[in-house]
Amino acid sequence: MSQELRAVEWTGTGLALIDQTVLPHRTETVDVHDVDTLVDAIQRLVVRGAPAIGAAGGYGVAIALLQGEREGWSEGEVRAAVARVRAARPTAVNLMVCVDRVMTRFDEGLDAVLKEAAAVQREDVEANRAMGAFGADWLLGKVGEDRPLRILTHCNTGALATAGWGTALGVIRELHARGRLEVVYADETRPLLQGSRLTAWELVQEGIPHYVQADGAAAGVILRGEVDAAIVGADRIAANGDTANKVGTVGVALACAYAGIPFLVAAPTTTVDLATATGDAIHIELRGEDEVVEWGGVRTAPAESRGHNPAFDVTPGRLVTGLVTERGVLEVASGQLPGEHLK
Repeated sequence: MSQELRAVEWTGTGLALIDQTVLPHRTETVDVHDVDTLVDAIQRLVVRGAPAIGAAGGYGVAIALLQGEREGWSEGEVRAAVARVRAARPTAVNLMVCVDRVMTRFDEGLDAVLKEAAAVQREDVEANRAMGAFGADWLLGKVGEDRPLRILTHCNTGALATAGWGTALGVIRELHARGRLEVVYADETRPLLQGSRLTAWELVQEGIPHYVQADGAAAGVILRGEVDAAIVGADRIAANGDTANKVGTVGVALACAYAGIPFLVAAPTTTVDLATATGDAIHIELRGEDEVVEWGGVRTAPAESRGHNPAFDVTPGRLVTGLVTERGVLEVASGQLPGEHLK
């Protein structure tokens, strides 16, 4: 099922986005015909995952053009609306890259914009397929044992997070297809339990055996030798290999380094930001305090307590055993830096 899943779909007049805030209990779509709705969908995580946000942002240029035509906007107003889409989530570089790419066709009109946005979406699926194969080959070579592997993953990196197939989950799916996957440990992942709600849902669709575990359990599971490797995605990768991903990732990387097992980051080259020298320059989005001091609208912390809720953290490149893109695998911790190899 998830092989054909499309989190972002152009309908001819607008976008249909799978509403990831209501999964796994309901499968619904949000129809997008205006910029306000698209910006809200990106910020509320109706659509999330760096590649999926990038695809939605690319089509957002078309949304702005169509809305501007309906409402009599000037070109400046249309461009300002596109800028709002581009800035909707600041950490994931794919959104900015994809919007900027589609904007190169802006002066050619709607058809050219839609053609470019469709190319962004198609190329992401192709990239995901390629990195799935590269990542599986590399991981099997690194682990070096002729048995099915036990893999830990963090957050959601599947078809829901991309234009299709998946990044880290694409590698996992490739291992499963080859009969080389025993089980997946899926961290529940804050905010909004994207591992528990979304990754587990996709694993169910694929028939992949898995456990959902608390984020705080990950390090102990790794140190007890219960997993062979961890595979995660990324929202932005600096030129030196520092990687921003969903909060909690850096703890997984530290545990893998201590245990001496591979920590693999899977992301398309659009996630590599060569203009950002190190992870220190990556903006970390802070989400609302209510997500950590409330549960289901009920206050769980004292009224006087404040919530600190970073959505991402940065894993130093020296902890990244491998970075797999559609071009192959870079062994970042061994000195193969994306700033040198992906120019």
